[in-house]
Amino acid sequence: MKAIQYSEHGPAEVMHYVDLPDPVAGPGRVLVKIEAASVTPFDWKLRAGHLKSHFTLPMPSVPGRDGGGTVVAVGDGVSEFRAGDRVVVTAGVFTQGGYAEMIAVDEKNAVKIPGSLSTVEAVALTNAGLSAWIAVRTAEVKSGDKVLVHAGAGAVGGLLVQLCHHLGARVTATCRSTNRDYVLGLGADQVIAYDREDFSGVLKEQDIVFDLMGGDIHDKSYKVLKKGGHLVWLVADPIRDRSAEFGVKVTRAMVTDDKSALQAMMDLAGAGVIKPQVARTMPLSEAAEAHRLMEKGAISRGRLILVM
Repeated sequence: MKAIQYSEHGPAEVMHYVDLPDPVAGPGRVLVKIEAASVTPFDWKLRAGHLKSHFTLPMPSVPGRDGGGTVVAVGDGVSEFRAGDRVVVTAGVFTQGGYAEMIAVDEKNAVKIPGSLSTVEAVALTNAGLSAWIAVRTAEVKSGDKVLVHAGAGAVGGLLVQLCHHLGARVTATCRSTNRDYVLGLGADQVIAYDREDFSGVLKEQDIVFDLMGGDIHDKSYKVLKKGGHLVWLVADPIRDRSAEFGVKVTRAMVTDDKSALQAMMDLAGAGVIKPQVARTMPLSEAAEAHRLMEKGAISRGRLILVM
């Protein structure tokens, strides 16, 4: 099979388009012919070595936290899937990732794709959707809550806007001015263009803030929360916990492989409640360029997808 692989941390150029042996469907596992995989900020930060203090990768490594395609074989003991099923899968950090033409995963890490979604759409929803669902569950969003979502045009932010709107919250989102109408279309009640105004001078008494940025954005977010409010952050670095100073709660949403959460997102998308956001597709062979675009912040309005 063709795959992307790197043997050391470094710039995008350390990634190579290589031939690797096809994996096999061992007991309890499904073998999937991958058609698409998403490119996440985590992928390039891991490759670049920014997360070495948290993750010691086995080298060489095939990146990618998810993928989607068709089941071609199942191992002993697998009852939920059969050859021909369209599925999305989540890949472990320390195992082969989704940047490959084939992958074998435990059946608990696979979910069927609804008939109304393309594989690319389903993959755009996989890692990002898992992150958004767990964040909303962590925050315990309910109808009537005033919620601020930072980076509302991004892959995770856009899904947070949609989920919170679906739950009946009043949603404010930050984004670039060029993305204002797009984010309003996702269900935001109010959009603050961060290149034109400072959200901390506009908002107050928010029940929940979702921080996907960290740094100065995290610091300013405390000012817009009401007493007893909740600041939930996802892979936002650096942060300074000022919860005691402002009388609020601060929680990191720990995103782990969770089949029930991924199934819930696929069900919502299959029913048309949530719309997957695809920013762009690129061939697997151009994974290095995809990482460069992510590092430059050139991708907005959803997820960048590699296609096989």
